[in-house]
Amino acid sequence: MPAAEPAPTPVDFWFDPVCPWAWMTSRWLLEVAAHRPLDIRWHVMSLAVLNEGREDLPERYRRLLTEGWGPVRVVTAAAHKHGGDVTGRLYTALGTRIHRQGLGPSREAIAGALEEAGLAPHLIDHADQDTYDRELRASHQEGIDRVGQETGTPVIALPGPDGTGTAFFGPVLTPAPRGRAALDLWDALLLLASTPGFCELKRSRPHGPVFD
Repeated sequence: MPAAEPAPTPVDFWFDPVCPWAWMTSRWLLEVAAHRPLDIRWHVMSLAVLNEGREDLPERYRRLLTEGWGPVRVVTAAAHKHGGDVTGRLYTALGTRIHRQGLGPSREAIAGALEEAGLAPHLIDHADQDTYDRELRASHQEGIDRVGQETGTPVIALPGPDGTGTAFFGPVLTPAPRGRAALDLWDALLLLASTPGFCELKRSRPHGPVFD
């Protein structure tokens, strides 16, 4: 009898569509999923929520946070209306336009992403509405509760020791590794997650994100 297929590894991933680092990590995760059985559950979080009340932010970053409400609200509304299965598809369409095509968190990017994802164009109306902000904030808080307050986006949660869940901020990557390198990093992350007591591994970022 043929060997049974391994059960997919559950992975929870929290992202803000405007975060380039979350985008890079998500592309690596999808590269792994092309070669390993993963069950990826996509969740929103918000840099605007994360930085609420801070007065020490540069004006350019403040502007990004304000503009960033639109995409994450639209993703939240789409998930509420159509189920979580649309989240990853819409995120890919949005991120391609925001990051790779350089459109930023614009209405043009949102409208094009909704069309590509096969979703109703009127969902763009939620970019300026707080209808689902409670759900957005709850999703954001769930991710932060998993990993701790001193972090940001992305957050990744995967099986840890004794079947318990372990979450990390990151991994922060640029460019996103492909092929064997992507799988090696995945295996290393699983090993770290299964190591009781492991908490942090970090260095400074040598340069900005590389969207190759």
